[in-house]
Amino acid sequence: MSTVENEANNRADGARRRIIVYAVVLGAVFFIGLVPMWLVARGRGAERDAAQRDLRLCRLENSLSAAAVESRRGEYERARQMASDFFTALHAQVDGESSDLTITQKDNLRPLMNQRDDLITLLARGDPASADRLAELYDLFRKAMGRG
Repeated sequence: MSTVENEANNRADGARRRIIVYAVVLGAVFFIGLVPMWLVARGRGAERDAAQRDLRLCRLENSLSAAAVESRRGEYERARQMASDFFTALHAQVDGESSDLTITQKDNLRPLMNQRDDLITLLARGDPASADRLAELYDLFRKAMGRG
């Protein structure tokens, strides 16, 4: 019976080895497929983050340009609201912890925030000079951002 037991043990050992080899090969194939997909997903995530950063900065610029357009059209209340939104977002970008701006851009944009109260007052009064002030502010903003 000893030979029968040895033969049964050898078969069991061979089956275990085969299962272990299959498991190792399956794990290797899984990781070989996982690594490239992880690298691609990581790259796409970085692209998404950059696009969101650009989108936030474009929205900031667009709110200022929309305020200038609305002021030119004589829609001073809408222009005031848009200008207020612009200054609120600008303040968050310049002084906030999670900013999309570089240090140079922050330094260039800080002086623009000093114009907030005067500009909002002009718009609240419905002063036609506010359109020119908004256009000048838009030009200064683009230069501070390195786009003008």
